[in-house]
Amino acid sequence: MHDCIFCKIIDGDIPSAKIYEDEHVYAFMDIMPLTKGHTLIIPKNHKENVYDLSSEEAGQLFSVAPKIANVLKETFHPAGMNLLQNNGAPAGQSVFHFHMHFIPRYDQTDGLKLTWNTKEREYTPERISEIAAEIREKLEN
Repeated sequence: MHDCIFCKIIDGDIPSAKIYEDEHVYAFMDIMPLTKGHTLIIPKNHKENVYDLSSEEAGQLFSVAPKIANVLKETFHPAGMNLLQNNGAPAGQSVFHFHMHFIPRYDQTDGLKLTWNTKEREYTPERISEIAAEIREKLEN
């Protein structure tokens, strides 16, 4: 896409600190990193979000993911790592080209806060089983 910042990075129109590239996948350093080693991995073919990825495209991305994660682990020795991926503006997506963040974590004061409040009363074990059945039915069709 002509106005997509990540497509411009792939095309070389915008510089990036590339760490990996193959025929299908491009990985580069985030320009506003949360932590040392904060990396983005994207498909070279423009896809807005996970809903648009084919199984083959997802496989190409996720076949590279362990390689990137392990190199970050070996290089920087983080205590942990978050893989973060947002789909749609309500979920926090701000660049509408599928991308996954690899965020090495060194301690819990680095600025990333992932918290949520569960809805125990609304999602009883019975309701969870009903929801699972709905999903299974759609997957089987």
